Amino acid sequence: MKRWLLLTGWFMVFALPVAWGSLPEQIRAEAEETARLLAKLLQSGRLVIEHNQALIDDPHRGDKGFTPEVFERQLREEFRRRTGIDLSTLSQTSTTFAVPPLARELLPALIDASRDVVRDAQVVINQRGIGYKNFIPATYGSQAAARFSKRSHVQLKQTTLEPRNPKNEPDDYERSVLQWLAGRPNGEAYVSELTDAGKTLRVMMPIYYVRECLACHGEPKGEWDISGYPKEGAKEGDLAGAISVRIPLGGR
Repeated sequence: MKRWLLLTGWFMVFALPVAWGSLPEQIRAEAEETARLLAKLLQSGRLVIEHNQALIDDPHRGDKGFTPEVFERQLREEFRRRTGIDLSTLSQTSTTFAVPPLARELLPALIDASRDVVRDAQVVINQRGIGYKNFIPATYGSQAAARFSKRSHVQLKQTTLEPRNPKNEPDDYERSVLQWLAGRPNGEAYVSELTDAGKTLRVMMPIYYVRECLACHGEPKGEWDISGYPKEGAKEGDLAGAISVRIPLGGR
């Protein structure tokens, strides 16, 4: 099986090399862009949680004002900043390659799933007297991806080589890609491949550790972090995992 790295811009995707196989180029391109945008939206939600982490974990405040509506507004803003796409105009603009029909259907579904996760976490978020609440980017991402996948024919998942959450355990394909990515430089790129004899498109977008992650995942390796897990000894820029998207082609 060929494996290639794709470099992403705001509106264009460049494959190295281009190898469409027997699948019509347009079908694969639209599925691939949909997968990329779904991964970007989930990652945007993770960033929103990260940006609000100090507020969420403030033990002195009850009602934080971090409502599902506030989260959704920030999510849309973050996604627009990262992609140049205004989700509020999807139904008002003509279909383009940047936002293919499948993405127009699925992006709102992921927003709904993400908002529901924040809604169900309100009691935890607004609990006074407790600092760390375990509502972190990874928690949000796992729950939002699982809800979306139950409501859709597309499977969305966070995964990593050493998952703390068993639900994020990589399958054989994901493990292979993660190992491959771990040996490559940190960069804005993703992997896209056809599997199951061309019946399934799989896309994986890597996630890299940033400075804020290292309080729990950094050094010294083996030391217990605030959540009760041993630290991985990671450094800024190391591969943390990936967002995995699986789209069946040719029917639902």
